[in-house]
Amino acid sequence: MMEKVKLGKTNLDVTRTAFGALPIQRLNFEEADVILKKAYTNGINFFDTARVYTDSEEKIGYSLSKYRKNIIIATKTNANDEKTLFEHLYCSLENLKTEYIDIYQLHNPLVVPDIKNKLYNALKKAQKEGLIKFIGITCHRLDNAIKAAQSGLYDTVQYPLNTISSDKDLELIDICNNENVGLIAMKAMSGGLILNAKTAFTFLRQFKNVVPIWGIQSIKELDEFLDLDKNPPKLTDEILRTIEKDKKELAGDFCRGCGYCMPCPMKIEIPMAARMSLLLRRAPYENFLSNDWNKKMHLIESCINCGKCKEKCPYDLDTPRLLRDMLLDYKEFYKNHR
Repeated sequence: MMEKVKLGKTNLDVTRTAFGALPIQRLNFEEADVILKKAYTNGINFFDTARVYTDSEEKIGYSLSKYRKNIIIATKTNANDEKTLFEHLYCSLENLKTEYIDIYQLHNPLVVPDIKNKLYNALKKAQKEGLIKFIGITCHRLDNAIKAAQSGLYDTVQYPLNTISSDKDLELIDICNNENVGLIAMKAMSGGLILNAKTAFTFLRQFKNVVPIWGIQSIKELDEFLDLDKNPPKLTDEILRTIEKDKKELAGDFCRGCGYCMPCPMKIEIPMAARMSLLLRRAPYENFLSNDWNKKMHLIESCINCGKCKEKCPYDLDTPRLLRDMLLDYKEFYKNHR
C-alpha cells in the first residue's frame, strides 16, 4: 500500500507519490493509457492536469473514468472571468468523464483573487453547485503563494519546490502546514534540469505535508517512482552532496521551462532554447546537435524583440537576452562537439 496524506483541510487522502499529467500530452492515447492504468493499479490515486495541457484531460478520462470513485483529480483553469471559468470547467468535466472535479485550481493568476473578486466567487458558485469539491491555486511567485495560503480562501496551493529551492521558498512548507493548506509541489525535477530522481524524491519526502506531482511520460519513469515509493531512501550525506552540487550549477537566473512565455510569434521553442546551455551539459547532448535542433536554435536570430515572452515570464527573466546568450553558447558548443 502506498503511503497517503490528508491534503490540508480537505478530506482527501492522496498518495504522497502523485501523477503529473502534463507530459502525457506528448503521447498517443494508447501509450498514455498503458502508463495511466499502471499508475492506478500500482496504487497512485492523485492525478494533476490542466485545461491548457491539450488532450491530457481527455486521456485521463479515457483511461481512468471507470475508476473515478477511487481517484482524486486536480485540474486548472487560466480563466480571468466567470463566463470563461465555467466554459473551461464544463469542458474539463466532459473530457475527464466525471460529474465533479476534486480540486479546481486557478492557473497561475497574476494576483490572488479574494472574496471581492468575481473569479473567486465563480469558484464558490461552482462549489455550491457540486461541480467542484475544493478550491486551489497554482503560483510561480512566492509572494502570491504565501498570500493564498494565509488568506483562508484556498484549500490547496501548488508551487515549484525541489532540491534547488531557496530557504525562502521552503518557508512556504511551514506556512501551509500552520494554515492547514494542502501543499502540492510542481517542478519537482525543475523542468528536467534535476537529473537524479532518487535525490529529488528523497529531498521532498522529508516534508510530511508536501505532495509532489511527478511529471511522467514513460513506463521507465513511472517504474522508478513506484520503486522509490516502495522503499523511500534515506537523506544520506551522498544525496546532500548531490543537492549542493545541483544548487551550485543551477545558481542564479535560469529558465524553468514552465512555458508561460509561449507561443512565440517567430516559432522559437523558448522553454527549451532558453535552457540550452544547461541541457547540453546536464543531459545527453547528441540530440541537441542534430540538424533539426540547429535550425531551431538559429530561429533566435529572427527574434523581433516584441517583449511578450519577457512580460509573461513568472520569474521576471529577460528572456530575449537569455535566448541570445544561449545561441552564442550553442554555436560554440556545436563547433566543438559536432
